[in-house]
Amino acid sequence: MLRLGVDVGGTFIKAGVVDESCTIVHKVSVPTGGDAGFDTSVQHIAHAAELAAQEAGLQVNDLASVGIGIPGLLNPKTGVVVSAPNLSGWQNVPFRDAIQKLLPVPVYVGNDANCAVVGETLAGAAKGYDNVVMLTLGTGVGGGIVADGKLFVGGQGLGAELGHMALQMDGAVCGCGMKGCIEAYCSVTSLVKQTLRAMEADPSSAMHGYAKEAGLVDGRTAFECSKMGDRAAVEVVEHYCRYLANAIGSLVTAFRPDVVLIGGGLSNQREYLMDKLNALLPRYVFASDLIGVPPIRRATLGNDAGTIGAAFLDRV
Repeated sequence: MLRLGVDVGGTFIKAGVVDESCTIVHKVSVPTGGDAGFDTSVQHIAHAAELAAQEAGLQVNDLASVGIGIPGLLNPKTGVVVSAPNLSGWQNVPFRDAIQKLLPVPVYVGNDANCAVVGETLAGAAKGYDNVVMLTLGTGVGGGIVADGKLFVGGQGLGAELGHMALQMDGAVCGCGMKGCIEAYCSVTSLVKQTLRAMEADPSSAMHGYAKEAGLVDGRTAFECSKMGDRAAVEVVEHYCRYLANAIGSLVTAFRPDVVLIGGGLSNQREYLMDKLNALLPRYVFASDLIGVPPIRRATLGNDAGTIGAAFLDRV
């Protein structure tokens, strides 16, 4: 039995035909058209699904279902997207009803980070575990939870917005408008701000030369210069990792997962980041001295996690 998973991003839509072993048989990528409005984006999503099927030698109606991951707040039962900030005109829109008119098989929808944790649990770094917390570190901080083998979505499917849990009361302003969110301290956007402040305070830092050669300051700047022993970069990385370990510690205390996964662009720092987080985590988890802490691991499926997880939304 073949399914189709679609991972909708602000810039590109990734669609893949997925088999029962969670292997992507064929995948395509097309522009989202996110700035063109809701109706145009829906047309592009349907086109991506049709194109992936056709290039795999199939028609959409040959598939068991289509699952679609959306970067925003949505109700998976009604298919209404409450808000998708990176897609123009996506506020309180009946997405599933609109896309179902264009696709001849059952359509399921879910949050993109939820799809990613499903994918990693089925076929990635969390395979074999029943309790998983995943954070995706990018422009923002996404998250997903699998509890007792089931995707946790909360009331109306609107829960598990882990990036917008409070890390610091009345702290830094988050892009969502609240203050002190995990995202405001642990996103790559925040890391870049921390890096720029450190560079301004230390004109002799190696981060200046690294950024000039790279052409920009990004999430790699402090980490790569930290590996070279640059003092200012080391301080940025240590400070950032304490924030992130503190956030993870609260999630571990609340959900007690078997494993914590880190995805997103910053996960490419691999063990350099994971080792630091694993060393810090016990100080932020209740009763860690008595019952230990779960391991923090890098998600392994990359961009395919969302596609695979979306394909199996009919099962979660």
